[in-house]
Order: sequence, then structure tokens, then C-alpha cells
Amino acid sequence: MSLNQRQTELVEFVHNNGFVNIDTLVQHFDVTPQTIRRDLNKLAENGNIIRHHGGAEAASSSANTSYQSRKIMNLDAKEKIAKQVASMIPNGASVFINIGTTTETIAKALLNHSNLNIVTNNIHVATILSAKEDFTVIIAAGEVRHKDGGIIGEATCDFISQFHMDFGIIGISGISNDGSLLDFDFREVKVAQAIIQNSTTVILATDHSKFGRNAMVKQGNISQIDHFFTDEVPPGDLNEILETNNVQTYVV
Repeated sequence: MSLNQRQTELVEFVHNNGFVNIDTLVQHFDVTPQTIRRDLNKLAENGNIIRHHGGAEAASSSANTSYQSRKIMNLDAKEKIAKQVASMIPNGASVFINIGTTTETIAKALLNHSNLNIVTNNIHVATILSAKEDFTVIIAAGEVRHKDGGIIGEATCDFISQFHMDFGIIGISGISNDGSLLDFDFREVKVAQAIIQNSTTVILATDHSKFGRNAMVKQGNISQIDHFFTDEVPPGDLNEILETNNVQTYVV
């Protein structure tokens, strides 16, 4: 089911705040309780949230928000982040790009570059970048995840490990306050780890909604990242980890 702008913002609000009661949502969105209840029922049916009597909470840490919802969540922030990330990539560079709606936005921002060499496990990224005749786009082998066009699995890890690229651009589903990078699918995590291990410079790009967001699979730690692009100053503990490990942080 497609979501309107308010419903998309409602999903983000719930994910950022954990359990939220109906009164809080009514006040925040300035609509009637009936409208909020209808929205919550639709979002629960769609798997975006978990509905409870009197409110709702974020979906389980074992399942991500739907791909279509994530595509339009915080889109303005993603586009600003993408522009800044693209400015770091020189023409002629070799680049890994992994799964995610933020990385897809970055791919669009790279279309003004020339002579890039890209390896990706994201069908949407490959489609975007293959429009450029002077780009070399290599798509990884493996299982295609139907819900978002991500390519995952052991074959994908083996394929990625054949390359060593100038840059690895990755997204993430959640970042805990101790710096842990968290995701929902261990097969996707394995591929991201291979990208990190085979990149000279690792770039993490994510908007503020991922700060403190829970997911059940640990990908690594933000201390492994060279450059971190986001749209808000990270919370205190996380910011301290970034500074201690000399991770260059860019707030757009």
C-alpha cells in the first residue's frame, strides 16, 4: 500500500520515539484522533509499525520498514547528504555502493561525474548508473532480495572480495550509542563487511533517524569508518566515539 506524506512522517516519528500514544500523535500532526487511528491501522497492516491499544510502537528489530516507505523518508536530508558525498568522489575513481535508499540517492548525485568504475550489489544503483556511457558498472553475483533489489549471500561476498576499490559507500539501518552499526539481514551485513574490508576509504551515509535505532544484526562499529555524512549532529556518546577514532564527520 502506498503511503501519503503524513503517514510516512508518522512511521518515522514512531521509529524515532519508540511507543507513542494517540494523544501525542494527534497533537504532533494536528489531526483528529479518528484520522490517526485510521493511519495507524493502515500502517500496521502494511507492517510499518506495531499497533497497540492507545498507540503504536516501532516494528520489530528483526524487520525493516518497507522499501517504498524508506524511499521517501527524509528525502530532503538524503539528497543533501548525497550531494556532499558525491563531492568527495573524484572523476575516474573506483567505488563500491551497497544496498539502501540513501546509497541510491547518492548514485543519482554521481551522474554528473565522468569515468567512474562502480561495483554494486544494488540493482537500483546499477540501473541508475548504467545510463552513463563512460561509467563501468559491475553488478555483483548472488541472490536478489525481492523487497528492495539488494543482492546478498555468500556468492555476493566472494564476488565483492575480488575487487579493491578507492571508495566504499555504505548505508546502515541503525547506529547504537556505543557506535555499533546495526542491520536486519545477516546476509546483507556480510556483504557490507566485505565492502569495508576491500575499500581504501570507507564512507558511511545516513540521516539522523538511524541514531539510536535498533536492529538485531551487528555489522561492525562506526570506528571502522573514515568519513561519516549525516544531517544532524550525532548524540553525545556517539559523537565522542567519532572524535576519539578520528572519523571525519560532515553534518549537511
